[in-house]
Amino acid sequence: QVQLVESGGGLVQAGGSLRLSCAASGSIRINVMGWYRQAPGKQRELVARIISGGSTNYADSVKGRFTISRDGAKSTVYLQMNSLKPEDTAVYYCSVVGVVTGSTLSTYWGRGTQVTVSS
Repeated sequence: QVQLVESGGGLVQAGGSLRLSCAASGSIRINVMGWYRQAPGKQRELVARIISGGSTNYADSVKGRFTISRDGAKSTVYLQMNSLKPEDTAVYYCSVVGVVTGSTLSTYWGRGTQVTVSS
């Protein structure tokens, strides 16, 4: 069983910063760790992801402001969010793609953490 525990969301003023964390537990060989977000009335979208080799991808809207990183030893992924804007307001979900022993490649999701940016 894989569990993803997210933390770090909250309320911040525009221009401020937040750091999200997501710790994965369970016997999983992780290929990709990432963050998605979903604003009210909108589809869930990729924010950033980091591949096991270290390469990263970012949504155009967050490039230069957000940084994703990973502590492999702790199976934890972080999202440092700077220069936050009201349009960054959303529920942020941690996502892990990997293989649990005896199973196949699957995607696992956290429960989400609310990020609210006030203007």
